[in-house]
Amino acid sequence: MDVLQPNEKVIVSGISRMQENFDYSMTELKNLAAANNYDVVGEIRQNLDRSLAGTYFGAGKLDEIKELALANDATRLIVNDELSPSQLRNIEKGVGVKVSDRTQLILDIFATRARSKTAITQVEIAQLQYALPRLHPSANKLDQQGGGGGLANRGAGETKLEMDRRVLNKRIAKLRRDLKEADVGAEVRRAKREENRIPVVALVGYTNAGKSTTMNGLLERYADHPETKTVFEKDMLFATLDTSVRQLTLPDNRKFLLSDTVGFVSKLPHQLVDSFKATLAEAANADLLIQVVDYADPHYPEMMAITEKTLKDIGIENIPMIMAYNKADLRDATLFPQVDGDNIVYSARDDKSLAALIELITKHIYADHETHTYLVPFDQGQIVDYMQRETAVASTDYVEAGTKLVATVDPIQAGKLKKYQVED
Repeated sequence: MDVLQPNEKVIVSGISRMQENFDYSMTELKNLAAANNYDVVGEIRQNLDRSLAGTYFGAGKLDEIKELALANDATRLIVNDELSPSQLRNIEKGVGVKVSDRTQLILDIFATRARSKTAITQVEIAQLQYALPRLHPSANKLDQQGGGGGLANRGAGETKLEMDRRVLNKRIAKLRRDLKEADVGAEVRRAKREENRIPVVALVGYTNAGKSTTMNGLLERYADHPETKTVFEKDMLFATLDTSVRQLTLPDNRKFLLSDTVGFVSKLPHQLVDSFKATLAEAANADLLIQVVDYADPHYPEMMAITEKTLKDIGIENIPMIMAYNKADLRDATLFPQVDGDNIVYSARDDKSLAALIELITKHIYADHETHTYLVPFDQGQIVDYMQRETAVASTDYVEAGTKLVATVDPIQAGKLKKYQVED
């Protein structure tokens, strides 16, 4: 029988640096550690205006961390910022345990969660970009040989370091080429959707805000065979990294595409922001964004600010957005669903909430649709078939001159059907 290995015991730590949201950032760091299956056994904070260039913490604080680690059998320290290579090495020497910074922790979580080839490639690029400046001769066996070789050995170590960097750069270049090839296929699919004029709606927001739950709720109501199309959902940070795109068909036969994107987090590593731009292209090309917010979390305003900053950082701006305040069922004395302009308070697990959300979505994506009356001669049944299949037909009547239909159409459909339009 397999014996379950105990989770690694870790201490989380950080420097306030007068950060307005420092408390929340440290809470989030503990949640990230738990998401990576670490057991958080202690926390150390230091109030400093800025971190020390060489050791990040002050000398006294390093001693305090060392004592706390010994007392709690901790084998790793996690620091709430991205550390320089020298800071990493110096802290490890000072505290006597392994050290990970926030960036490495998030990269580790992403590496564990990546499932699709594209996500795996994106995460590997980010990991290699993070590792590149942290290569050090002391990590190379050639640099650690004893004896009288002195300068010769040091030179060999430096040569090995340069070789390692070349290998990493070549690997990054190859992975980027692979990603570019994958992007071509995605671009073709997006172009085809644009040609067919199917509106695209993208769910964005903080990790674990309920984007996947919202998507699955809508799929169960409006997708054909939803049991084969639902996306993975779990109450955990970064449950999924892949963008999922699904088609929804409303009762009036109008269709749109809904995409579920990777969640955001504060201090999202710039390596990941760069590599995941391709994944977030669905959001960049959307007709409408829905920012899903965990309304039950007291820190939701910070989460919203971070989401909007991240969207701006990756170049997603000037797209209409619905603010969707989810998990209202977990918030005391909160009525839902409530709609006020482009804001909705709802629960992704409530049918009335999902109906209200759909109504809000349709007001946006079908704003340019028009309703007209059409008269199609009986010998042009293919036009009637097209309208019943592709447009929102409100009524059908058979008159002496042909089939009379009242239908709501998009601008392209309106152009195709203009010859059949009659006075309303």
